[in-house]
Amino acid sequence: MATLGTLSRAAIAKIPEIGNHMDVFYYIKNNIIDEQYLIYLKEETSFNDDVISDWFNISVKTLRSYRKPKTNLKENLKEHLVLILSLYEHGKEVFESSENFDKWLNSMNFYFDKKPPKDFLDTVSGIKFIDDQLTALERGDNV
Repeated sequence: MATLGTLSRAAIAKIPEIGNHMDVFYYIKNNIIDEQYLIYLKEETSFNDDVISDWFNISVKTLRSYRKPKTNLKENLKEHLVLILSLYEHGKEVFESSENFDKWLNSMNFYFDKKPPKDFLDTVSGIKFIDDQLTALERGDNV
């Protein structure tokens, strides 16, 4: 795994849970959300740049340019990125590793219209829906 550069594991640990809307808002406003967050996401997931760029509704070329130092990310991308990272933290708790969480995200699922949950990461409401399903799994539901 590559290094996080200026982004520490402690900063990632402070990302608020998805349901805490005010905390998410203030986290984005009070922290510099930069290329290090995108690099961290790439390190955490086994998905390729094609899939990740689809999550953000941007081209692969744009995604890669955003990973360059001192790149200014758009506000909506910052929010989307923080929410996906928060989801990943929750998914790792539920599935005990990023690899297991990625397998679940990539598997066809009845509760997601027989599509893989990863296909729902392109919207904030999709991220919230996946997070709700993770919470249901924690409580023993079949999801």
